[in-house]
Amino acid sequence: MLCTASNGGALALCSDCLKGLPWHNAARCPQCALPALDNQLCGHCLHSPPDFDATQALFRYEYPFDAMLQRFKYNQQLAMANTFGTLLASSIKLTIRPDVIIPMPLHPKRLQQRGFNQSLEFSRILAKQFNIRLDHQSCIRTKLAPPQASLPLKARVKNMRGAFRCNSQLKGLRIALVDDVMTTGASLNALASAVKKAGATHVECWVLARTLPR
Repeated sequence: MLCTASNGGALALCSDCLKGLPWHNAARCPQCALPALDNQLCGHCLHSPPDFDATQALFRYEYPFDAMLQRFKYNQQLAMANTFGTLLASSIKLTIRPDVIIPMPLHPKRLQQRGFNQSLEFSRILAKQFNIRLDHQSCIRTKLAPPQASLPLKARVKNMRGAFRCNSQLKGLRIALVDDVMTTGASLNALASAVKKAGATHVECWVLARTLPR
């Protein structure tokens, strides 16, 4: 997948390529996964808590992972879903076991353009690995807006306001929200808000990568 070696095995990545990936191993805030001293809550989560309760992230959003993800999303390399899902599953700590996994929904028009929901594809691997129910129908994206990556922070938050709706009751359930990248957290926070309004009691974010400040 990276070096084209023939010894990549089930993950399609050789050991050297695996070592070269930008693993998110630094001490981090347990709620938003940004760097934090001694794995304690960061100042932002203390003073302005998000609607999600925890975040687990596999990589830093850096090269070469960013290039791999772009190929997966825009070049129809769906086989990479197994690689991403398996690696993410191996890193997840089930301190609170979710009842349901909900992948980040795409707006129907965006789904039509891309042909698949990348978060759903590797969520299938997570659901199978952990034997947790996968639900990709209860929550929908109701607002077609510009891609978050093209917007500054304040615009991202506004962009996500009212972007999701849950059509099923999730009363008393513990939910894992799955997405490819958490940048500011605006999308996941908006989805977490909708999920909690539907009755969820605990919401975790499981993401392939976290964008970190430089």
